[in-house]
Amino acid sequence: MIKSQRYLLKKRCFHGILHIYEGQKVLGIFLDTETNGLNHRKHKILELAFKVIDVCTGTLVDQFESVVFQSPKDWKSADPSSLQVTGFTYEEICLKGRPKKEIVANILTRFKNLGIKRGQAVFICQNPSFDRAFFAQLIDPDLQEKLGWPYHWLDLASMHWSKNTELAWEKGVSKDKIALSCGLPPEDKPHRAMNGVNHLLMCYEAIIGFPRKSGTHAGTGTGTKEGRG
Repeated sequence: MIKSQRYLLKKRCFHGILHIYEGQKVLGIFLDTETNGLNHRKHKILELAFKVIDVCTGTLVDQFESVVFQSPKDWKSADPSSLQVTGFTYEEICLKGRPKKEIVANILTRFKNLGIKRGQAVFICQNPSFDRAFFAQLIDPDLQEKLGWPYHWLDLASMHWSKNTELAWEKGVSKDKIALSCGLPPEDKPHRAMNGVNHLLMCYEAIIGFPRKSGTHAGTGTGTKEGRG
C-alpha cells in the first residue's frame, strides 16, 4: 500500500471513530491553556480557551475564553521563562482575570447546555498531557467523571505523525512546525489561549479535515455562541 492510500485509510478510520454513534452530532472541544510554568503541581493556569466544533461539518457550536485571576502567592510561583512566552503581567491578570469559581460555573453550564457526554464528544489539543493537567485545576477529574465528560483527549502531533510516518521526527511536532509542513503560517504572537485554539483548528483541518464542511472556514460559521469568563 502506497503512502497516500495508507493516509486516506487512516483518515477514514479516524472519522469513522468520531462518528460511531450514527445519527448523533459528535463534537470536538478544541482547547488550549496558557500557564505560568510547566509543572501543574506548582504552577497555575493563567488562561483557558476552547471552541466546540461539529467534527463532521466544521460548524462552530460554542466558544469560550477567560483569564484566570491569580493570588499574589500563586503569581510568585511563576517561571519567568513561561511568562516571557505568554507576555502576561500581573497587572493584566488583575485587570482581566475572573475568579476560578465563576469560570468553573460558566464551563459547567455551557457543557450541560451542549450535552457534552462521553461517546458524543472528544477533547482535541496540541499537547493534551499538558492541557489536561492544567484544565484539572479548574474542573476536578472526579467531577468530570461524575458528569460523564469525555476522557479521550486527542493530540494533533499524533495525527500529524500518522500522516508523515517516514519524516515526522525530522520535521518536528511543535504546532508551528506542523503548520509549516502543512503550508500554514505560525501561531499569532504573543501566545494566548484563543490564538492557540484558532491555530490548532487550522492545522487540524489541514491534516484531518471536516468531511461534510460547507464553504466557510471551520469555526467561523454563523449562528454561534461566544463567551468570556
